[in-house]
Amino acid sequence: MKNQTMTKMTAAQAIVECIKREAITKVFCVPGESYLPLLDAFYDEATIDVIATRHEGGAAFIAEGYAKASFRPGVVLATRGVGAANLSIGVHTAYQDSTPMVIFLGQVHSKFRGREGFQEVDLDQFFKPITKWAVEVNDPERIPEIVQRAFRIAQSGRPGPVVVSLPENVLPAEAQMQFGPAITIPRPAPSTGEVRVMEKLLQAARNPLIIAGGGVKLSQAEDELLTFAEAFQIPVMTAFRRHDIFPNHHKLYAGHLGLGTSRQILASVREADVILAFGTRLSEVTTQDYTLLSAEQMLIHVDIEPEILGKVYPPELGIVADIRESLMAFAGLQVTPSWQEWANDCNHRYREVSSLTVTDEDVLNKHIIKVLADTLPTNSVITNDAGNFAGWLHAYYPFTEKHTYVGPTSGAMGYGLPAAIGAKLATPEKTVVSLSGDGGFMMTCQELETAVREKVPIIALVFNNNMYGTIRMHQEIHYPRRVIGTDLGEVSFATLASVVGARGHTVQSVTEFQNVLNQALNSKLPTVIEIITDKEQISVSTTLTKLRNKSG
Repeated sequence: MKNQTMTKMTAAQAIVECIKREAITKVFCVPGESYLPLLDAFYDEATIDVIATRHEGGAAFIAEGYAKASFRPGVVLATRGVGAANLSIGVHTAYQDSTPMVIFLGQVHSKFRGREGFQEVDLDQFFKPITKWAVEVNDPERIPEIVQRAFRIAQSGRPGPVVVSLPENVLPAEAQMQFGPAITIPRPAPSTGEVRVMEKLLQAARNPLIIAGGGVKLSQAEDELLTFAEAFQIPVMTAFRRHDIFPNHHKLYAGHLGLGTSRQILASVREADVILAFGTRLSEVTTQDYTLLSAEQMLIHVDIEPEILGKVYPPELGIVADIRESLMAFAGLQVTPSWQEWANDCNHRYREVSSLTVTDEDVLNKHIIKVLADTLPTNSVITNDAGNFAGWLHAYYPFTEKHTYVGPTSGAMGYGLPAAIGAKLATPEKTVVSLSGDGGFMMTCQELETAVREKVPIIALVFNNNMYGTIRMHQEIHYPRRVIGTDLGEVSFATLASVVGARGHTVQSVTEFQNVLNQALNSKLPTVIEIITDKEQISVSTTLTKLRNKSG
């Protein structure tokens, strides 16, 4: 308590001071009348860069991608009901992806609340289901308390978004502000008894398998996971869109659990007798609609969030702890591995279905992934939008280094481009490439102008087949030949890019793509590469014709 300080300032200035104390250097916004005092307070703070975007949804996605890549909370500013509603997609993404974010929303004057004031929405109630905490501040002097608490909640336990609603009359009000000490994040470790039980269960295993999730990324425990897996020769699978937490070229890598995962990789999970779930909520996609694990398998589940344990699958041993602390505690287990052949089999199955060898018979999408794998620096960051095009990335791109993938487990369309901008702002020394379909790209393509204005040289790939491909696939499965609402018109994404000051290219062959990619890697401008793809090749494993024939 002795580190607390008292200073007279406005509520808006106190918010800026809290953000500065968190060592946050970038915030993202669409400016709004309801929080002008806060914008003005940023004017006097040289250490924080306020980046205006073209849409609140884009701002939220940029902040979310920035948070994932920087390991710092993303900060977003927007105006009352309309701006808040626009950015809610990014808040939901942060919630499902366990990404720390703090969102400051202007609100109508306190005297107008409950009168259906201009753009009034009960913001704390609106966001309550998709945040860790949503609060409205009505007392200026409580700003430091509540904002520092917001940052603590956003980063502690299972991280996530926090929304702070700010009535416009509160922001310019002055008060004596009392700031607490810098925030420290609790990192609990397993108990001695839990480690002993873990040792006993693992020693009795025949075919153990690790399923590692986002908790590994958030704890920055990739090295500890690798050390643990090697020490006990346990094969590792990664949860949905968490590819980069374990080197994909390692002999213990067993594959990625996501959309369209091959039967061979799923067979490895079903044949495991002990599942070690590290930092994963065993989501719907990871567990293939909650069908992948069985009651016959023994589950050891380690997660920092108590509510995760037993939420779907009851564990034999559930440990509430930080993953990095847990893996360090497990390093001393007295266990003699007896499953080398099992580990080899799991890796062989993965390599069998994930080979990046290409032939003339392979579709353009696979050739594109091959070029990316051969050309990009190994520490490049990949982001992706939602859509079937991502199937080729998930199946074939080898993530060999940590902190190289930023993807939405929420499956939000429009994510790829803005997330790439956020990731590049967080790691300017890295090459950052986004993958999008034409449908998702158009949802946030306006943020290209943000990238140009802020001099953020990302590379955006757009796989263009003039349709909402994923929905078209499901349409053909359930209602074959009854196509409605999924066809899209012609858009020249290369021209669109050039209009806002970026570079734009259209390619139809792997040779063209290779040449353009080389140019983009040396460009100081954002680059859009539009890849014309065939509607017929609807996914990695099937075509429209096959789907229709199968449906009769």
